[in-house]
Amino acid sequence: MKTQNNPSPDYSRHPCFNAKVKGKFGRVHLPVAPKCNIKCNYCNRKYDCVNESRPGVTSTILTPEQALAYMEKVLIAEPRISVAGIAGPGDPFANANETLKTMQLLRQNYPDLILCLSSNGLGLAPHVDEVADIGVSHVTVTVNGIDPEITKNIYTFVRDGKIVYQGRQAAELLLARQLIAIEKLKSRRVTVKINFITIPGVNDHHAETTAKTMAKLGVDLFNCMAMLPNADTPFADLVEIDKPSMNTIRNSCEEHLPQMRHCKRCRADAVGLLGQDKSGEMAGCLNACATMPAPPPKVRPYVAVASLEGMLVNQHLGETMKFLIYTKEEEGYTLVEERPAPLPGGGMGRWEALTRLLYDCRAVMVSEMGTSPREVFKRAGIEPVTMSGFIEAGLDAVYTGKGKSALKRRAKKSCGSGECLGAGTGCG
Repeated sequence: MKTQNNPSPDYSRHPCFNAKVKGKFGRVHLPVAPKCNIKCNYCNRKYDCVNESRPGVTSTILTPEQALAYMEKVLIAEPRISVAGIAGPGDPFANANETLKTMQLLRQNYPDLILCLSSNGLGLAPHVDEVADIGVSHVTVTVNGIDPEITKNIYTFVRDGKIVYQGRQAAELLLARQLIAIEKLKSRRVTVKINFITIPGVNDHHAETTAKTMAKLGVDLFNCMAMLPNADTPFADLVEIDKPSMNTIRNSCEEHLPQMRHCKRCRADAVGLLGQDKSGEMAGCLNACATMPAPPPKVRPYVAVASLEGMLVNQHLGETMKFLIYTKEEEGYTLVEERPAPLPGGGMGRWEALTRLLYDCRAVMVSEMGTSPREVFKRAGIEPVTMSGFIEAGLDAVYTGKGKSALKRRAKKSCGSGECLGAGTGCG
């Protein structure tokens, strides 16, 4: 997979980022991300009525492969769809594997689609490079304030891995992660929109300050949304801010950033033009796709090789910064391309990212790898081959299935000792 270079912001086909094209182009939200890592005091995902439009609601959940099949049916039903996004029903990066695999499948099969993600930002930063490399050009981050003393009242909890935070500590952690993610997104030239859920008596006075700070980070668009009270939530009894008051808030924020004024607070399975949602019409198709069995594995034509000089297999998986991608042809083996690897030290997340990077490879050849990445590759259908020697000998063994036992393997060393040059952080 070649690295995508995100161009300057392009709003010409994105109806959420450009109100002028909302009647010409549409979007689809693919519900592949059910888990969430924070609990907002205005959110209730229990109820699903096809006649309502609000974030966090979907009729069903899809796998990445099912989402790809659904995408084909969506484009037949509504060819004006130009944007495919993931907006839950949880958070995309509480479901990073499913999110990134879906985005990658869409990029491979529909290269002209605009890819879009919407996140609370807590788990986004570690995946920004992969997001940008896939070619996701538009990302929305929900930032409800930049003062933890205010935002501590908006979240019941924030879950970071297995640790649950509450109160100001939760708000501080979330804000810190959001700021890092936004900075990284802008460094990769990703177009960023901020959603600000405007809550009466809680953060409605804080919108302009937040917009001003976001402008300093290079954010492209700001979306003040009036909170929609939901039953069985801590904010159920609050009253939605009226339109004149929201216009006043947006006008003040517009001193710092362009404003989105046409948001429809879309469902996690929204489909169609803004204001002409077809999620009800497509619900049967969505549910049908959700029952589809996993497709048989496609033929994988390539082999990935970790090599220092392009002649020998002589790099540890934990060290390699790039992979040489080979294919078999009648006259022998051909180097197709080089693919940059994620930075070392990411642990399990790095191994999962590598399986997505090498999705079309039948095997990965390295001098050594640990038990954890070996199992991750096997689950992804990529054969882990540890050897030392000439690349061509390894390719012969992989493509013919003969002579694998004869490949000379290095004695396994503990990470960071002996022949292994790793720093002890990436071998797994």
